[in-house]
Amino acid sequence: MVPGLIPDCGLTEVRAAGNAAGTGSTMALRNRSHRREIEDTVRRIEKIETALEPDFQQLFVDATALPHKVEAFPHLAQAVRLPERPAPEEVLAGRMTRRRRV
Repeated sequence: MVPGLIPDCGLTEVRAAGNAAGTGSTMALRNRSHRREIEDTVRRIEKIETALEPDFQQLFVDATALPHKVEAFPHLAQAVRLPERPAPEEVLAGRMTRRRRV
């Protein structure tokens, strides 16, 4: 919770999932009905093409900061002292002036 890797929420709402990937793969290998459920879920997945979103690169970079570069994380701020965030207009100005590499 402290690094800010998950969406901001109250600490009482956070639960450890353990080795969810390992558990899911074991269930799929051992149980045909679980495997069918996974296959049905995979068919319903909608692919989103991030390259079509003009601000995706900046949104992604902001989200890789620990905690998030521009989001406030008020619940996390109650537990630890967070670094100061840039003002929204500074963030927007930074996005407007950055040059794309070709």
